Amino acid sequence: MTATTAEKYKCCTLCARRCGIDRTKAFGYCGASAEMLIARAALHMWEEPPISGTNGSGTVFFCGCSLGCIFCQNKTISRINSGKAVTPEELAAIMLRLEKAGAHNINFVTPTHYIPSITSTVVEARKKGLKIPIVYNTGSYELTSALKMLDGHIDIYLPDFKYYSSETAKKYSSAPDYREVADAAIEEMVRQVGEPLLDEYGIMRKGVIVRVLLLPSHVAEAKLIVSHLYKKYGNSIYISLMNQYTPMPGANGVLSRRVSNSEYSELVDFAIKKGIERCFIQEGETAKESFIPPFDPLSNINIYT
Repeated sequence: MTATTAEKYKCCTLCARRCGIDRTKAFGYCGASAEMLIARAALHMWEEPPISGTNGSGTVFFCGCSLGCIFCQNKTISRINSGKAVTPEELAAIMLRLEKAGAHNINFVTPTHYIPSITSTVVEARKKGLKIPIVYNTGSYELTSALKMLDGHIDIYLPDFKYYSSETAKKYSSAPDYREVADAAIEEMVRQVGEPLLDEYGIMRKGVIVRVLLLPSHVAEAKLIVSHLYKKYGNSIYISLMNQYTPMPGANGVLSRRVSNSEYSELVDFAIKKGIERCFIQEGETAKESFIPPFDPLSNINIYT
C-alpha cells in the first residue's frame, strides 16, 4: 500500500457511517482495516444476463460491509473480519487470471470500504494489460466524495436501492438516511458512466443497473423505489427487479418467509405499466441457497479460479 493510499484510511469517511476511524491501526464500522481482504474470486453465473453472459462474471467478494443488513445472505464474510489479505498488485494478478479464464468483466462485490485500494488495483491491472470492464457492485451506502475517486476507473455500476422508507432502513440496516445517501450515490454513478452500452453479443460495456430486491410484505415500498428511479432516469438506466430474497437462519417476522409469486408479479406488472423498457426480471427458483456462493478463504480454487 502506498503512503498516499494509506492516508485515505486514516480518518475513514468512505461510507455514510463516517466513523472517522484510523483504519491503519483499527477496524472501522465495516469491520475492515486498511488491508484488503477477499473471500472469493471466481467466475460467477448468477448476475444479470449482460453481466454474466455465457462465460461468467469475474467476481471478487470483499470481506466486511458498511451497511450490515440483518437479512444479509453473505454474513459469513460481511460480519467476520477473515479472508485472504491481498495487495493491489496481487489482486491485479487475480483479475488477469479471471480475464484469461474467460470472464466478461471484473466484478467487485461489496467494495465500498476499500475504494482507495481498488483505485490503485485497477490502475495496476490496466497497466498489466487488463482489457475487460470493471463492475462496481454495491449496497449504495457510500458518499459521493468517495465515489469520485473511482471516476474513470469503473465502467459499470451495479448498485442496490434497498429502501425508500427511513423507518425500514433503520429497522433492517440501522441506516435511516439510506434513501438520501443511495440516491446521491446513484446519481454520481450515472454521471460517471452515462447510458448503458452493450456489445454485439449483448454483454454490457458501460452503464448502470440498479437492483431492487423485493422483501416479503414490502411491495408498496419497492413500487416507490421503482417510481422514483423511473421519474429521475427514465430508460437511461436498467432496473433489475429481484425476487431472490432468501430467509437466513434466525430470520423472524415478515423476513422469515420468501417473496410470494403474487407479490413479485404485482411489482413486475407495476414496472411494465410505468413504461419501463430497460428492466430485468427473475424467473424460476431464484430464492435458494445455490445463489449464495461458497466462501472458503483458504481454498485456492475460490481465490484463483
